[in-house]
Formats: sequence, structure tokens, C-alpha cells
Amino acid sequence: MSGRPLSELIASARAAGNLNALVEAIPFARFTGMEIVEEDGKLLARMRAAPHLIGNPMLPALHGGALGALLESSAIFAVVLETPSPRPPKTISITVEYLRSARPVDTFARAEVVRQGRRVATVRALAWQDDVAKPVAAANVQLLLARE
Repeated sequence: MSGRPLSELIASARAAGNLNALVEAIPFARFTGMEIVEEDGKLLARMRAAPHLIGNPMLPALHGGALGALLESSAIFAVVLETPSPRPPKTISITVEYLRSARPVDTFARAEVVRQGRRVATVRALAWQDDVAKPVAAANVQLLLARE
């Protein structure tokens, strides 16, 4: 971690429109090889393929926990970009739908804030590999927004 307070990292990431400094400050995001880019005005998360992310070496297939973490993280980062709060939201609940086996290749995720109230945001996230029309997993995420 850079030693800077999280609120400073969030503010500078918003100002620059680049969340990768924030991603670098989160050990699990670094462990999964996650990176964030903005594409067509929307946030796109990428998890690079790595041997330590394989859950079933017989297939081989990515671990479901790594996919779930990618979806949850992309939902959190989407809310961080869209809300003025100096702190990240906290996960209330997440429901992950595993749609097909995820091969050990780069995996992408996009999250969309479906509804945002004063205290809770509902986010839908989708993960895919080669073709966005063939998702490998999807998630509904409820996030508690930080009070000002």
C-alpha cells in the first residue's frame, strides 16, 4: 500500500479518472492481477490469467472465488466512480451466478449501477472472456454507501 489515506487515493483516482492507483492499494486486487480501464465512458475490469487463480486444474478452470471477487470489485469500483463519498461502499450482499466454466485466460467484467439511493446501491455485474455475448458469470451486488 502506498501509505496514503484511502480517502486521498479515492479523491485522486476520481480526479484523474483512473482507478488503478486505488486497485494497487488493495492487496487482493493486486493478487488477482486486476486492472481498471474506462471504455466508452464505462468502467471495465480485467483480471489477468495466472496459475494461482485456477480452481480446477483438471479442466483447467478459474476458481469461482476469483470470479466472484472480480465481479464484486468491479461493482465497488463502479460505485466509487459514481458517488461523491470519500470512502468506498461496503458489501451488504452478493449473489453470483456461475453460467459456464471459465478458462484460465484473461477475464473481463463490467458493472452497472441499477439503482442508487441515499444509503444503498444495487449493482449488476457481468464477467466474460472472449465474447461479451457469452458471459461466464454474473452478479447482483447490494452495497452500503458511506455516510458523508
